Amino acid sequence: MSYLLTKSKYIRGLQCIKALYLDVYQPKLARYDRATLEKFREGRSFEASFKATFPMGIDISERLGWKMDQYAPYTRQLLEQEGDVALFEAGFEYDKVLVLSDVVHKLPDGSINIYEVKNNTEPKEVFRRDVAIQHYVISHCLPSLNHFYLLYNDGQGGFKQLDLVEESIQQHAEIAEHIAQFKEVLGGFEPDMPMDEHCDNPYECPYKHYCKRFPQA
Repeated sequence: MSYLLTKSKYIRGLQCIKALYLDVYQPKLARYDRATLEKFREGRSFEASFKATFPMGIDISERLGWKMDQYAPYTRQLLEQEGDVALFEAGFEYDKVLVLSDVVHKLPDGSINIYEVKNNTEPKEVFRRDVAIQHYVISHCLPSLNHFYLLYNDGQGGFKQLDLVEESIQQHAEIAEHIAQFKEVLGGFEPDMPMDEHCDNPYECPYKHYCKRFPQA
């Protein structure tokens, strides 16, 4: 693969570098309970309801499936089209990081708006970090990037949006440092990370059962 990290693995690494290592090299160890799987399902449903507001949208994941190395070049090709273009799961790669964006909308004037969709009524910090890593990658690929919205649930069946471009720009240097750290971690042996509060924050780690097998110092 041409990339080493994805946005989900980057977020995993911010929570725990050992979980990141396992995500890359031992992903079959991950376990998710029914409640978590249900949240995933509800999230996909909410995301689909927003994507439905772009009836001419092209779902790249339906066309490419798991051919991840093809997402970025295919996205570039589609964005070269004239006029209004809406893409779902559009791929961008920079600094060995691949991100797939929920909705990328190129307007007729060539400017581009991007939406990260979250089924939650609050713009949580972890969601903002999700947008920030995407902006770090995509801003190096698209000079015409206009707005980057966190799109979330208004609690009444509708949508709220928050433009996080300026906030994301301020995090670029920190993001570059994290990426360098994660590359170093993935180039070595499995990290020794004692269990603590980070195992449940911001998400319950799917590798807790694995770590519990080892005695804590």
